This record gives sequence, structure tokens and C-alpha cells, in this order.
Amino acid sequence: MTEQLTTGTGAGTGNVPPVVPPVVPPVEPTVESVTVVPRDRRKLFAVLRWAAAGVVFAAAGAGTAYGVTQQQRTDLPGLSTRSDGRWTYPAQARPTPPPGAPLPAGADNKGATHYADLSALLLAAPVGARPDTAFKADKDAVVPSDAFLEEYPADARPKLKESLEWGGLRKITGRSWIMPDGTRTRIYLLRFHSSGFVDNFQGCKPDVRLTDATSLSVDPEWMKAGVDADTSAVVSGTDIALYEEPKPFGEEQTRLGCLQAGDVQAVVIQSRKGGAAVVPFHQTVVLQSQLLG
Repeated sequence: MTEQLTTGTGAGTGNVPPVVPPVVPPVEPTVESVTVVPRDRRKLFAVLRWAAAGVVFAAAGAGTAYGVTQQQRTDLPGLSTRSDGRWTYPAQARPTPPPGAPLPAGADNKGATHYADLSALLLAAPVGARPDTAFKADKDAVVPSDAFLEEYPADARPKLKESLEWGGLRKITGRSWIMPDGTRTRIYLLRFHSSGFVDNFQGCKPDVRLTDATSLSVDPEWMKAGVDADTSAVVSGTDIALYEEPKPFGEEQTRLGCLQAGDVQAVVIQSRKGGAAVVPFHQTVVLQSQLLG
């Protein structure tokens, strides 16, 4: 992928005789050309030495400033940047749709329909994560609708189940993992018959409640980062709403992310004892949005 650049002299190989520059005889100084007395000459040399030293220091300072501004902080010996809490994810790649099928963001795909296998659109677990053995999914990552509805309070499940059955739900896939610090992440992808049915999904409305979080409010950090690098990395055409369990939240804190991309509704849930960190939550949501774009 990288382009190699080559350089050449551009000269030919003919027998061209070398050009000898003319010899210019030295010019003998005249008495009139030497007008500086020895004392003035010493002063002149001192001034020139200090001027030369100033030029050297200025050049050295400019070179150092250029190096610091051009290099990454982690490239400079002894200068590192403290981790902001992001997880290390493996390289992610959007799956290839079946032959002849358009891409979700293709000009010939007005409904942004995803034709790739739904499980291939799931975000892979980060480095250091262990599988969540309590997560209810089969070997193909398919999640029964009743298992998905367990994320919501018992009194809200009948209405949600009815909306899924009548709302054009085709399939649910999911993945869950647990990080060394105890953060548990669950990602669900719900595929509907078309993008119009996704709008009717009731599990991400502003008044939504979860089994582990009876009260949720809009994520203030996400709202505040309107032009942040995180939000700018979100794929165009993906609608995102993020919620957090406000303080006091009890033993655990839960965060909820809802991503709508064409015919797919993604639900990201993170919870952790003592508080769920905001940075890896935003990171997970952004990466999942990129896979769906």
C-alpha cells in the first residue's frame, strides 16, 4: 500500500569532457582596503562571535520546538501520556455483504439495510476480557427475545415483547464479556424488517428503565462532548442516545447506549460495582457504531 519513492541523478552516460572552471588570480589587497586598526578589529571579532553564537542557539531552539510539536508525546524519550482508561480492542473490520448486495451506506441502499450476517456486526471483546458465562446466547450468538427482555424490569416486559412481535423483529444477536476490573458489557443487535420498524422500538425511549437501573438520565459527558474526537468518530447516519444511572446508584452503576443504524437497533449495557467508567463506555459505543455504518 505504501508508495516507494526513488530518486535519480538524471545524467546521461555519454563521453562528455569535464568543464574546467577558469582560474581567477587572487586579488592583492591594497592599502586603502585595510582600514581597520587592530583594536577595532578585536571589537569587531567579538561582536561577530556573539552574533554567531546567537544564531546557533536560535537554530537549536527552533529545531527542538519543531521536534516536540511534530512528534507524538509517546515518541519522546521520558515523556509519556497517562492512559485515559480506554480499552485495547483488536482490529475491527466491517463484514463483506453477500455478492450483489449493497453496503448499508451505499447510494443504492436507501433504507440502510444490513445484508451481512448479524453476528458478524457484533463488536469483538477487548484485550484482557473473559467471556460472560451467564450470558444467554447460542454458539451463533443468537439471543432469544425472552433472554434479551430480562434486561428490563418484569412489569415492562409484556409490553416490550408485544412491541417486538408486532414491530417487525427478525433476529437478535448478542455478545457479553467481563473486564479484569469487573466491568460487564452486553451488546445486543436487533434486526427489523426495515428501518421504519426500528423507530417503534420501545426499549430506548427517554423514560426507559432497566432491571439493574430503575432510574436513568441522559449521559451528560456525551452531551458535553459535542465536538469531541469520540463523537466525531461516530459514523454519519447512526442515531445514538446514551444514558447513565445517576448518583446515588447503590452497589453498581449501569450505563445504557442505544444506536439506530438502518434496520438494526443496537443496545449496549455496561455495569460495574462502584461505578461504570465513562471513557470505555463511550469507546465501545463508538466502535459498535462504526461496524454498523
